[in-house]
Amino acid sequence: MRRTSPKALRHAGLSVTAVAGLALSALAAAPAADAQQTAPAPHGVRTVHSCSTPKHVNWAACDALKVTGGTVSAKAVGRLTPLAAPSGYGPAQLQAAYKLPSGGGAGATVAIVDAYDNPNAEKDLAAYRSQFGLPACTSANGCFKKVGQTGSTTSLPTADAGWAEEESLDVDMVSAIAPGAHIILVEANSSSMGDLGASVNEAVKLGAKYVSNSYGGGESSSDSSYDSSYFNHPGVAITVSSGDSGYGVEYPAASKYVTAVGGTSLKTASNSRGWSESAWSGAGSGCSKYDTKPSWQKDTGCTKRTVADVSAVADPSTGVAVYDTYGGDPGWEVFGGTSVSAPIIAAVYADAGTPSAGSTPASFPYAHTSSLFDVTSGSNGSCGGTYLCSGKTGYDGPTGLGTPNGLTAFKG
Repeated sequence: MRRTSPKALRHAGLSVTAVAGLALSALAAAPAADAQQTAPAPHGVRTVHSCSTPKHVNWAACDALKVTGGTVSAKAVGRLTPLAAPSGYGPAQLQAAYKLPSGGGAGATVAIVDAYDNPNAEKDLAAYRSQFGLPACTSANGCFKKVGQTGSTTSLPTADAGWAEEESLDVDMVSAIAPGAHIILVEANSSSMGDLGASVNEAVKLGAKYVSNSYGGGESSSDSSYDSSYFNHPGVAITVSSGDSGYGVEYPAASKYVTAVGGTSLKTASNSRGWSESAWSGAGSGCSKYDTKPSWQKDTGCTKRTVADVSAVADPSTGVAVYDTYGGDPGWEVFGGTSVSAPIIAAVYADAGTPSAGSTPASFPYAHTSSLFDVTSGSNGSCGGTYLCSGKTGYDGPTGLGTPNGLTAFKG
């Protein structure tokens, strides 16, 4: 039998590693000290939350889920071979699934907001981009910049291994979808909404027209003030992950000024698209308690803001490849969670072009519903069988209006 070279496999998008029986446990690193083990996913994949649950109101946790063991469906990730590395979906597969250009993002600046420092962020990003043949994105060539929440490149917050995983995931997903874009990583001093919100403001101040936020916490009566102080940036596409705990709403995904991003399970299929998707059981969704309903959202099951707006892959069982070494991580790992889908959608906005001045980019998909892949199956919990927790034709909570089918739905 002829053996295919690693280079050829990577070019084909088959970025998966062989582990006996498709097991991923050999890739697993010890969880961060504050990570929480989760039960096996429906397909038998075991995960840990990269970040601990917030202990205080108005604090957030990242929405990254690291695969630590179990079995991944061969249909989900393609044929396995001992010559291929790493495991999980890579850029070619994600671009193919969502009909995206291979060199998108030229001229755009995408900001990523997270808490605490990842000392290895630039080095690990270089490894990811080199593996998949993406152009170098470094501080030396002006493509990559890491700053604290006040914009300083030298005064950075304390390092944290769990949030470092989140940051590696985020920069890798932006690279996969918008390889031509510049990346600014803004590191908040803490995971309080005040510090994270100040970091969003700093990202916009530094010129980013696309800002990804892969974190969330419980809603509170302070949310309306956070909306006006941190997330009301006309002409800037701000994406936020909807959460990983199933049916229920997180903030800032509930903000009326952001694109709330849900999650799907993404698998190869023998249909005209070549892929199929269903609502991921862990994606957050539902009715906000505090945020008013934006004018462009027309569903009738919530009198206030409904989560989510759009979605992308988030199921750890159909997870993505990420390179992270800080805190003892081994390098190549597999991640899921809506921390995957939020930076993917931010990068899709970047591929689509600069939002018009004064616009609300979260409204763009609602004007182009036919330019999305509708997700009509799957569920994330119990809500009486309504669209708020079940994949349905048209709009539904876990997946919003659907997933990217090219760039049209993200222009405006």
